[in-house]
Amino acid sequence: MKSTACIRVFADTNHIRQCQTRLAHVEPALQSLASVLALAGNEVRLKILFLLADEQQLCVCDIADVLQMTVSAVSQHLRKLKDGGVLHAHKVGQTVFYALSQPHLPVLQPLLAGLSAAPSPQPAQ
Repeated sequence: MKSTACIRVFADTNHIRQCQTRLAHVEPALQSLASVLALAGNEVRLKILFLLADEQQLCVCDIADVLQMTVSAVSQHLRKLKDGGVLHAHKVGQTVFYALSQPHLPVLQPLLAGLSAAPSPQPAQ
């Protein structure tokens, strides 16, 4: 059985303080990242984020059609993402378009960039 007890003889208090200082310095960014990741932890919301990263902006009807979900179900996910500051909305006529919020792009883009979309359909022969 593996022991989980620490066998350290002396603590490097300077190193511990340095780590605590660095952690305190990035605390707001960590809180923001945790919030974004919590929202993106849902598969549907992650799909929405992927689509918006790829398409720049979409309306709720387009997202619902792509995901084969009801508009009201997609709207609930969009509301959570918008309330969390991950998305912003703008209205053009009667249509509301959603896009990724600029402050969260540095966090989201690297996460979503690793995913590769399916190749475009080949033209009919």
